[in-house]
Amino acid sequence: MGNRTRRCMAADVGNAKPRRCKQAVPISPRRSLHTQGDQQWGGRASKQAGTANLLVSPPLPPIPGRQALITQWERGTGDKPDKYDSRDVERLQQDDNWVESYLCWRHDVVDETLKMIDESFQWRKEMAVNDLTEASIPKWLLEIGGIYLHGYDKEGNKLLWIRVKYHVKDHKTILDKKKLIAFWLERYAKRENGKPITVMFDLSETGINSIDMDFVRFIINCFKVYYPKYLSKIVIFDMPWIMNAAFKIVKSWLGPEAVSLLKFTNKHEVQDYVSVEYLPSHMGGTDPFKYSYPPLVDDDFQTPLCENGPIASEDEASSKEDTESDGKDILETIFGEEQTALLKKINLTESTSKAEENEKVDSKTKAFKKPLSVFKGPLLHISPAEELYFGSTESGEKKTLIVLTNVTKNIVAFKVRTTAPEKYRVKPSNSSCDPGATIDIVVSPHGGFAVSAQDRFLIMAAEMEQTSGTGPAELAQFWKEVPRNKVMEHRLRCHIVESSKPTSLTLKDGAFNMSDKTSEDMCLQLNRLLESNRKLEDQVQRCIWFQQLLLSLTVLLLAFVISFFYLLYSQRSGAW
Repeated sequence: MGNRTRRCMAADVGNAKPRRCKQAVPISPRRSLHTQGDQQWGGRASKQAGTANLLVSPPLPPIPGRQALITQWERGTGDKPDKYDSRDVERLQQDDNWVESYLCWRHDVVDETLKMIDESFQWRKEMAVNDLTEASIPKWLLEIGGIYLHGYDKEGNKLLWIRVKYHVKDHKTILDKKKLIAFWLERYAKRENGKPITVMFDLSETGINSIDMDFVRFIINCFKVYYPKYLSKIVIFDMPWIMNAAFKIVKSWLGPEAVSLLKFTNKHEVQDYVSVEYLPSHMGGTDPFKYSYPPLVDDDFQTPLCENGPIASEDEASSKEDTESDGKDILETIFGEEQTALLKKINLTESTSKAEENEKVDSKTKAFKKPLSVFKGPLLHISPAEELYFGSTESGEKKTLIVLTNVTKNIVAFKVRTTAPEKYRVKPSNSSCDPGATIDIVVSPHGGFAVSAQDRFLIMAAEMEQTSGTGPAELAQFWKEVPRNKVMEHRLRCHIVESSKPTSLTLKDGAFNMSDKTSEDMCLQLNRLLESNRKLEDQVQRCIWFQQLLLSLTVLLLAFVISFFYLLYSQRSGAW
C-alpha cells in the first residue's frame, strides 16, 4: 500500500461516509509522474501533518495509482475495442476528475477500481447512456412526475426526487424507469461535474405495491458503481412501518461505510436536511412548485437578450407607442371581460379633457401593477405567482410584466433567466431592489419568435449587505460569491391567451373610438342596471325586516300559549 493510500485512509478515520478526495490535484496520465502536481500534493500534506500522524513530510513520492490504472486499463482493453463506448474510453483518458472519482471510491486499489470501471462502462454501453435524450423516455413516464430534479438541500446539493407512490412494480416498464434514472443522473453529471446530489425518497401515501426492490437496488448501484462520489445522502420521508424489513435489505446493499448516508425522517425531521423553501406542503414546506411536463423541470436557464440597456432594434421605432399601451397590454393578464367592459364604460363617460385622459392612463398603470396572484417569498413578493400571460400572434400582444417587491430590510439583488434566451428580451434582467421598493420587469418576445407554453423563466434573488455596491461589476462579483443556499429561486411558466376566445382581455386602441350615441346608450344601460340593483337591495332589506317581525310575533305567541296552559294547569291543580 503506497503513501497516497495511507493518506486517503487517514482522512477517512472517524468518517463513515465514502471518501470523496475533493482535495486531490488532477494529474494527467500522459504527464510525467514528477510534475508540479506532485509538488502540490507534498505541499498540502505538509500543512496537514499536524492533524494526522500518517501524513509524511514533503516532498512525497510520485502517486502511482492513476498511472498504474491507466497503464493496466490500456493493456486490458487493447484487444477489445468494441467492449465499451469509445466516448467513455476517450473521456477516461482525458478527464482526470473522472479517474480520480473511481480511484477514491475504491481507496486507490487499482485492481478493484478496474473491476468497477469495467462494470460501469459495460452498463453505460448497454443502456446507451451517452445517447439518452428526452425522446428516449416514454412520454407518460415523464408526465407522471415520479422522478425529477428540483431544489437544493441545506448543503447546496441538488435534490433528486423519487415519488414512490407513482411507481407500480411492473417488469414491462422497469427498463424505462432505469433509463429515466440514468437520464437524470447523466444530465446532472455533465452539467455539474463532481457536485454531490441528495436523493429524496418520498414514501408518503405509498403502499406495498409501489415498492420495487429491483428498482431500488438499481438506484443504489448507480451511486456505488456507475456514478461514484456523487451521493451526498438518501433522505427517506414518511416510511410506513410495514417497509422496515425492506429497507434493512437496502442497508445491506449500501454496505457498512455508506449506511450513515440513510436519513429516515418525518414531517419535522426532514427540515434538518432541506429548508422549507424547497419542501412541498405535505412535508411541512412552503414550496409552491407543482410538477408538470413538458418542459423538463430542470431545463437550463440562461441570460435573456438585452439585460439592462434600452430595448433596441425594431422596438425603438415603436417605443413611444409601447409605453402608452403598456397599461392596456398588461390588463389582459389581470382583468376579465366584464371588468374591462366596465372600465371602458366608466372611462368613456369621464374622458372629456386631456387631463382626465392622463389620469385615466395613470389609473390603468396602477391597475395592472396591482397583483391578483402573488408568490410571497422570503426576500421578494413576485407577481404573477405562476404564469406569464402573452397574447397570441393575431392579438398583437408584445409585452408582459413581472412585478418584484422587496420585503426585507436590505437591498436584494435579482436576476431573470429563461430557457429560451434567444426569444425574449428582459429589462432589467440583472439589477437590485431597495428595501420596500417595487420594480417592474418588462418581458417582450424578440425577433419574430413565437411564445411557447414550454418556455419558462427563473427569478433568482439574494440579500446583499448594506455596504455592498449595486453597480454591474459589484453585482457580477456578488453572484460569483453568494452561497447557493442563500439564493431564492422562483419559476414562472408562459401562457398564451388566444385571441379567438370570447374572454379576450386585450384593450385595443380602437375600442375607445366609439360614437357619442353608443356611449350614451351604454351609460344609460349602466344606470338602469344600477337602479335595478338598488331596487333589488331594497326588496331584500324589506324581506329581512318582515322575517324578523314574523319571528318576533311567533316568539310572543308561543310565550302566550305556554303561559295560558300553565295557568290552566295551576287552576285545575288547586281545585283538586
